[in-house]
Amino acid sequence: MLTHTLGVLGAALSMSLSWPQVIKSCVQRRTRGLSPTACALGVVMPLGWITYGLLSGQEIQVVTNVVTGTAGLAILTALLITQPGMRSPRALRLSAASAGTVLTAVLLSGLAAALPGVRGEQVAPLLGLLLAGVSFLSAIPQPLALLRDRTQDLSGLSPLRWRLGAGACSSWLLYGLLTGQPPVAASAFVGLISATIVCGVLFLRRETRPAPALDQAARWRDSITTRNLAMAGV
Repeated sequence: MLTHTLGVLGAALSMSLSWPQVIKSCVQRRTRGLSPTACALGVVMPLGWITYGLLSGQEIQVVTNVVTGTAGLAILTALLITQPGMRSPRALRLSAASAGTVLTAVLLSGLAAALPGVRGEQVAPLLGLLLAGVSFLSAIPQPLALLRDRTQDLSGLSPLRWRLGAGACSSWLLYGLLTGQPPVAASAFVGLISATIVCGVLFLRRETRPAPALDQAARWRDSITTRNLAMAGV
């Protein structure tokens, strides 16, 4: 019962965590602070976990990652549209190199599972281990980008997305441990560390909100009134 609850909670948080970022990136068109490599991995990693879920019979993984992969694709598209520099050959090569590893593993896993006498349950652990390893790498770009450049504009990052990510990773960590799925637990543990770092950076460097236009207008009127009184000798 506990494992089922943790799985459902992790799935619910995972499916909802990307949508605050989708709203900020696709609707508000704010993408400053996003790592292109992390966004690319946000598309291909769900493909890997969908394949893992199909091979291992974990339907909850399939449903969850279909939703998260769709959201990841929307965020990546918004990033490429709003920041032309991210479409340069060099930037695309870096993102493609990271994504290509996962896509290759997915393809090879599918081919292996199609061989005579090979069951999906036999291939899934190997794919899961590789995905867990890639999770270590995919968790690095976003926090590294924030820590490396402490003056960059972070207006394109959604704090809610990373808080939900920390909650989702906590649930998947416990789920993986209790169900005996080391790849799931390892991937969630790394994701939890990454999300915690990003949450900490966003909290420490939270933007100072500009004063509302009404308040600015009021201060302008007050300054004019004060100057007029001074000129009148009052």
